[in-house]
Order: sequence, then C-alpha cells, then structure tokens
Amino acid sequence: MRLQTQRDGTGLGVLETAALLRELTAGLIAVDDFDEALRRLVRIGREAVDGVTGCGFTVLRAGSAADGAASDGRLAELDGTAHGPDSPPMTAIRRREMVLAEDLLAEDRWPEWTGRARELGVRSVLSAPLDIDDQVIGAVNLYGDRPRSLTAHQQLTAMLLAEHAGLLLAAVRDRARRAALAADQAGPLIDGEVVAQAVGVIMTQRGCPAPEALQVLRSAATALAIPLREVAERLLATVVRTRET
Repeated sequence: MRLQTQRDGTGLGVLETAALLRELTAGLIAVDDFDEALRRLVRIGREAVDGVTGCGFTVLRAGSAADGAASDGRLAELDGTAHGPDSPPMTAIRRREMVLAEDLLAEDRWPEWTGRARELGVRSVLSAPLDIDDQVIGAVNLYGDRPRSLTAHQQLTAMLLAEHAGLLLAAVRDRARRAALAADQAGPLIDGEVVAQAVGVIMTQRGCPAPEALQVLRSAATALAIPLREVAERLLATVVRTRET
C-alpha cells in the first residue's frame, strides 16, 4: 500500500497515517531478530511512501561501526560509512534533527557521499534520526530519483516512521535480550571452556575476581542481545588477533 497525500496538500490524512503505523506495527511486533526487523522496516517504508524510490536505515550500535539495511540493494552503501563519516544519515544522527537535501546536483555538504549517490541515480534524500535504546541509535533515510521530490508530505511521513519505528525497534531489542538471558539461565552458569577462558582473560586484564569478570560478560551479552557464549567467543577471537599482530 502506498500512502497518498490529501487533496488539499496539507499532509497525510488520519486514515493514511493510521494505515502506515498499523502496517509498521504488524510487520515488527512479533519479530525477535533486530536485523530482520530493520529489513522489514525499510521494505515497508519503500512500499508505503508515495514518491520514494528507496528507503534505508542507518544504525549505530555501541562499539561497532555504522551499518544499515536498504530496500534497494544498489543503494545499501549510502546508509553506512563506506564513503566516509559525512553523509545525510550521520549528520542527522549527530545533530539529532531531520536533514533534507532537495537536489544533490547543487549539494556540497557531503562531497564524497553525494558524488556516489548521484552515480546511483539519487537526486534527493531525507534522513530522520531516531533513538532505540542506550546502546543503539539510527536514522531512517528516504531517497528520491528527482530533485525536490521529497516534499513536506514525505518529511512528515519520515518523522512518523522514525518516531514509531524507534519504539518498535526498542521492543525488538528488549525481546532479544530477554530471550538471550533466558537461554543463559537455562544452561550452566559458566558454559564450558569458552566462557571460562573469557572470564580468565577479563580477570587478567582488569585484575578482578571471577564473579566480577563473569558479570562483565553477562552485561555485554545483555547489552548486545546475544548469548553469553557468543560474547566469550568474540572476546577470545579479539585476543587471538591481537597476539598475532
């Protein structure tokens, strides 16, 4: 379903707004995997908003480089930092405000990013920031293939998408954390040699006792919404790479 603007040009009508939020909620409400939720979000954004040729999502997770999801695989690189940290999504995230570029042929704020976007056929872009939780923030990005195609109607829609998606994605993260915690509690407190080795590494690095080291691992697992064993494996892999270099 694509949203049409009101005939008087004042913006989205009540029914159209309700339809957008209902479709977004239905798409994300039962999802437990965060990356799958992002893929659904950009698909819904692309299909729902009239005049938009692509929808992307830029995500910043604590301790990780920016990445994202895109409704159009050709445009996926525009949502991350492949062309440097200066881009509409990153500007929106840093400033905590919506960013609009009406015509990329006349745009000079993000030279490297803009040059690549033009090569991909993008002529206008709109990025709206959103907060998910204390570990993850992001931006919804709408792309147009014509200058000045992202009107006040699309700007309003982007704000609605960002606001509602932030709440839904926070719920997805919370469900994933709860599932990971339940999985950890269902198994032994220390899951074999992998976790025990990781605890030993933290004890050495921090000079702390085993219970405190284990709590560091458990806190990381909760924040990242992944199992305890996977956190331990990542830590050990990092130690191995450090020693090899």
